[in-house]
Amino acid sequence: MSTPDLAALVDGMRRALDGGPPVAPLPRLTTHLPPSGTALVVRTSGSTGTPREVALSAAALRASAAATADRLNAPGRWVLTLPPTHVAGMQVIVRSLLAGTPLTAAGGGPFTPDGLADLLAAPLAGDDPVHVSLVPTQLHRVVEAADGGAPAALDALARCGAVLLGGAATPPRLLVRARDAGVPVVRTYGMSETAGGCVYDGVPLPGVRVRLDAAGGDAGIVEIAGPVLASGYLGDDDATATAFVDGPDGRWFRTSDLGALDRDVLRVIGRADDVVVTGGVNVAPAAVESVLGELLGVEVCVVGVPHDEWGQELVAVASGPVGARHADEPTRPAARRAPTGWGEGAELARVRSAVAARLGPAAAPRRILRVQNLPLRGPGKVDRAAVVDLVRARPAHD
Repeated sequence: MSTPDLAALVDGMRRALDGGPPVAPLPRLTTHLPPSGTALVVRTSGSTGTPREVALSAAALRASAAATADRLNAPGRWVLTLPPTHVAGMQVIVRSLLAGTPLTAAGGGPFTPDGLADLLAAPLAGDDPVHVSLVPTQLHRVVEAADGGAPAALDALARCGAVLLGGAATPPRLLVRARDAGVPVVRTYGMSETAGGCVYDGVPLPGVRVRLDAAGGDAGIVEIAGPVLASGYLGDDDATATAFVDGPDGRWFRTSDLGALDRDVLRVIGRADDVVVTGGVNVAPAAVESVLGELLGVEVCVVGVPHDEWGQELVAVASGPVGARHADEPTRPAARRAPTGWGEGAELARVRSAVAARLGPAAAPRRILRVQNLPLRGPGKVDRAAVVDLVRARPAHD
């Protein structure tokens, strides 16, 4: 988005928060009028199918921003590195407007660590605490640049008041590496329907409640209540009635995620509809991705593809070329790395052994595919359907 467009969007959002017409950062998908009080119409990522339009009231946006400021102990000065076409980017704009501090925003062009360092320089020279929202892909590139001898962006993040990290699961090794460098990472969980992140490091923001709809066992569907909830989906009353349920203890939004609660701290396991059945055993891809993220130190997506013997075959798709270093190995020159393709031999054996030891043999991927970058849908969200298509289109002998 160009600077003039961003300026107009910020001005429109300012007026919408004060009762003006609602803002829609992307062209509308439907002609349905949003309900009274709506300040923002934003699209879902479409990870469960066709994107929907979500109506967020000014009250919900204000409640979310106030709760974030409360949790971070200061409103602070916000830096925008995410697309303002999605709820995470729009929330940075809202927080900045309500804090009354200048918004610093990236210009056009792709995200780069050097660009982030330059963007943070002026805000960090001031007195206000500086907050920034990133997705794991961005943080991974910052850490990778630092490990390659360009630490400016990582050093700048370490001087921030808070670095909110959301939009996708964070590989554990990436989180440890960033925190060891002094980066004040706060993992966030939320979605368009909850006005963005509403659970920070597993703990709900003030006013937000979390529960599980569990049919036995420790895990269940995550449900969220609180003043941050959207009014509903525009033009889809059935979907609204299914997802947003009123009860004696308030209005709840039923997510599509599986989670577990340990002493009231939420741990998101993965999407409820992502479970892969292989050889008659249910496997949660998110659990496998967590193990592989620790082992490989890169982004990983695990999917199931049809298989004559197993019903579904578990395949891990990892960013970076075959032979790329593991997280606990020394850096090797890029020229020595093999092209992207199917991982075999020692790498596949190491992957299968590590996963089997932690999660059982059924969870061990039978193949691993290295690609330069995982396909994305929205800011930082892996497009799992596109990953499945990628696996099907790549013969195993490549």
